Amino acid sequence: MNYGLSDQVRAQARTIYVRPASSRGRRSFSIPVKELLRDLESSGFPSNHARQVCTALTSGKFLRDNNIQVEAIDGPPSKTSTTVVVHYKFASSESSPRETTVEPAASSDSATSETPEEWAHRMTGKLSGLLKEEIAAMGGSEAFLRWVRGYDEEDAP
Repeated sequence: MNYGLSDQVRAQARTIYVRPASSRGRRSFSIPVKELLRDLESSGFPSNHARQVCTALTSGKFLRDNNIQVEAIDGPPSKTSTTVVVHYKFASSESSPRETTVEPAASSDSATSETPEEWAHRMTGKLSGLLKEEIAAMGGSEAFLRWVRGYDEEDAP
């Protein structure tokens, strides 16, 4: 199977860290980026890709697929370095990664069988109309854009 680099990171992290922690019944575990990167490089992963490794380890896909949550991230403020250590906890009492992709976390009032597409529409729907009243108070969308740009087209030379 042809994996992308982020998929390789997630698969290796799952094999080396998530599954062993789950099988031992642990409630939490940590992944040091430097050690994972060293393991990845030994299997042909390009060097100097710490940012990609950190991003893959904190991605929603990795968290959902393994039924885990980030507890803390140790390292520099950028959170993208070989010195980063990501601390996780299992999201449920079953302490085992899910073998199939699951839906994004939904609020208690939404259906539990919500697809990712339905979740995305629900989330973006909450943003719809967010600035409606502010734009109306500015005199409409064109006036609002002039205000954002910081000038009035009628005053421009």
